[in-house]
Amino acid sequence: MVSEALDFRFLLLENYKKLKLNEQELATIFMIDHLISQGNPFVTQDLLSLKMSLDVKEIDKILAALLTKGYVAYETKDNRTITTLDPLKKILFREYSLSIVKESKAEEKKNVQEELENIYAAFDKLLGRQLSPVEISKIREWVDYGFSDEQIINALKEALSKNKKSLRSVDKILLSWSNREDMEKYGVTTNREDWDKNLEETIRIAKTPWLDNDD
Repeated sequence: MVSEALDFRFLLLENYKKLKLNEQELATIFMIDHLISQGNPFVTQDLLSLKMSLDVKEIDKILAALLTKGYVAYETKDNRTITTLDPLKKILFREYSLSIVKESKAEEKKNVQEELENIYAAFDKLLGRQLSPVEISKIREWVDYGFSDEQIINALKEALSKNKKSLRSVDKILLSWSNREDMEKYGVTTNREDWDKNLEETIRIAKTPWLDNDD
């Protein structure tokens, strides 16, 4: 059974043109859905004609078209034939899911663009000049890598505090921050004292005579 968490009728009205359904087919689908909900598991053209202004021949053509398009199906359940709109519902719910993904990507793209514009403006101001195409491309790489606009701007400020105005310097700072985060993530300390202790221990182990001279 297809999930009814979403309103099937709303999705159908929103997408019936995209699915190449005409208004008569749309009305027939709604009537089929209504009859099923009223306890009529097997919906025929005769039953539809009792509820609709279309004659049996017209309804028969519409049903044939809906079956051909794969929007309506007849299935055997508990040794009896039933009418189901599940194929159409699956298509509509898939279309809805794709639209959500598309909107999400559009929103993500918008957020990235806002970040980039924020970085460009900050760099122009801090460097006192406009960025070159190569520099703009480099900044895009940082954002694609996952650095936030705040991290990138702070890296530039740190570089400038050391009288270094090239993006190469900013790149090195971001790389060092990334390496430090990786080390901390995996439980490796960057503390100088611990580094010295580890180095002393390594030297001691290297000097240890693991094999007796007699061997």
